[in-house]
Amino acid sequence: MALAKDSENSKDNKQNAPLELPRALSVRQLADLLGVTPVDIIKELMRRGIMANINQVVDYDTASAISAELGFETRPQPIAAQAASVISEIKRQQKTIGEAGSLKTRPPVVTIMGHVDHGKTRLLDAIRKANVMESEAGGITQHIGAYQVKLGEQKITFLDTPGHEAFTAMRARGARVTDITILVVAADDGVMPQTLEAIDHARAAGVPIIVAVNKIDKVGSNPDHVKKQLSEAGLLCEEWGGDTICVHTSAMSGEGIPELLENILLVAEMEELKADANLLARGVVVEARLDKNRGPMATVLVHDGSLRLEDNIAAGTTWGRVRAMFDSTGRRMRRANPSTPVAVLGLHDIPEVGDPVVAFNSEQEARAFVQRKTQERQTQTVNLSSVFEQIEEGEVKELAVALKVDVQGSLEPVKNSLEKLSTEKVRVTIIRSGAGNVTESDVMLAVASKGLIIAFNTGIEAGAQKLADSENIDIRSYRIIYEMIEDVEKALKGLLAPQIIEVVEGVCEVRAVFPSGKKSKVAGVYVVEGTVTRDAMARVKRGDKVVAQSPITGLKRFKDDVRNVPAGYECGVDLKDFNAFQVGDIIEVVRKQKARQA
Repeated sequence: MALAKDSENSKDNKQNAPLELPRALSVRQLADLLGVTPVDIIKELMRRGIMANINQVVDYDTASAISAELGFETRPQPIAAQAASVISEIKRQQKTIGEAGSLKTRPPVVTIMGHVDHGKTRLLDAIRKANVMESEAGGITQHIGAYQVKLGEQKITFLDTPGHEAFTAMRARGARVTDITILVVAADDGVMPQTLEAIDHARAAGVPIIVAVNKIDKVGSNPDHVKKQLSEAGLLCEEWGGDTICVHTSAMSGEGIPELLENILLVAEMEELKADANLLARGVVVEARLDKNRGPMATVLVHDGSLRLEDNIAAGTTWGRVRAMFDSTGRRMRRANPSTPVAVLGLHDIPEVGDPVVAFNSEQEARAFVQRKTQERQTQTVNLSSVFEQIEEGEVKELAVALKVDVQGSLEPVKNSLEKLSTEKVRVTIIRSGAGNVTESDVMLAVASKGLIIAFNTGIEAGAQKLADSENIDIRSYRIIYEMIEDVEKALKGLLAPQIIEVVEGVCEVRAVFPSGKKSKVAGVYVVEGTVTRDAMARVKRGDKVVAQSPITGLKRFKDDVRNVPAGYECGVDLKDFNAFQVGDIIEVVRKQKARQA
């Protein structure tokens, strides 16, 4: 009765506008929003078979169903509002220690990238062996994904995850972890496809590049040829009149490594890298795993502030208290200053690489912060259909485009045509251009750069399309250049019509064909995946060929007419104006919808 009265009061007091709920919230938070007691919420959850306490986190669907019971109309909280609350929380928490703060120089964080087999890993090993810090003498080295070397009184932090895949995966989650990129190019091999990809990723991240021309002691090495190729890729070395530092190195003999480290410190000094060690820590996860003896372990690279033992931290969608910290030698630490990598124990679950790490004064604050995070990963990307709205709202000032074409000869005309579409409000920037199919690397670059992909007269690899769908990346394919130009121009002016796409809702296989009436036939099918729905559009495929496309006019289970049939069941399907079914045909149930917008 008490719940009924509370429900009536809630209905009397509800607002006309739908109540905005985050993707996840605690029982207490939901009760506060609805103006009822947490006990009422717990009772509703129990009716649904969910045993929960006051701090239990529930998803949006569950919270929405309970709200409806209490007379409230709800809708998901917009991504922008959720992001704003996360950002404001970080800013508020960062002010808890130190009002003005004392900025001091911090060590640079360096990532090594380049083509496979050009010596990235060997170069990292050579740097480590040549610069073992005194505190490491006799220590047992363990892999934690990052380590520091010392040059005089200064330190350099290296991410021990060579390759632009890991680098971009972290950027894709919004984490800027690298201050300087070392581009390794073998002197006997030259600039290769992965070298060009690494250049694209480093440029998109906006970090300085130092080139290590490696394997100079190998027979057949030609450093000048490498520098010529680099200049063609847009990196002109200093000795050739450019501004890119190029160092000759050998990972085998150690030649050039001291000079490379000195140049890293020189670039770091020019970048004026500073942090306030008095603040609560803010950093990023660079590696995470489950230790069978100690539980979830995450390597945290502290970017700002200091991480201390017993600090309460949030890392992505998990939280915990720092029970222990270790450096790359396994030595226990009580405090990690800016740019210091440490392996952390104490999180309740395994975070993902690239997850932001924020320290708080209490466990409640850390948990509340995590609860406001969405349960699904939400990467804010640009969709061509919605770019005008984002421009008007000030969210987009640059339209980043990864461009892939069929042949090299088409590249420059298409690229120039797109760049000329830049306006006063937004600039069209080609973050990558090349010939060939759209690959997973193109998609990851678009994710990290919050951009889109244009494929002109070329295909899309299956893995790339799957990744683009999961990451909500817009891939536009064109065959005629003026159509591409027209679409982009309309998008920038807000005149582009929404993109209509087909969604496959169910797939079934024809197992038998039955007569129905004098001329009509019904397909006896087995639903392989999804759901078959009456009145939906069906596409009949025979091998690779589509033989018919027609609406479903009848759907039966045994003798009963039904509205839909889920996967794992058999049913009879009748299509309008088509009865030439054959055993083995595949029927896809499709519907058209507007393309999902970022």
